[in-house]
Amino acid sequence: MAKPRKKLPEKSVDIYCSKCNAQLFQYKKGGKGALVKCFKERIVKDFTSVPCQCPKCEQVFARDTLVRGTPAYKVIGGKVWFK
Repeated sequence: MAKPRKKLPEKSVDIYCSKCNAQLFQYKKGGKGALVKCFKERIVKDFTSVPCQCPKCEQVFARDTLVRGTPAYKVIGGKVWFK
């Protein structure tokens, strides 16, 4: 499988917890689809203290994994929203 592009996308989105609306990441997202995974190299600002856990309500919103050989967070459906 091909690795993600080295050049970051132009579009930047803010990712929030769906339970308490705390901001989790500022992320460079490519495409217009749903948020399924977050590549660690595309995260601009990380507001979490413990990886994959909301700093406010401590809900686990993702799993740490490798996607196409690149470290990423696999987002659990319905746990986050972005704008």
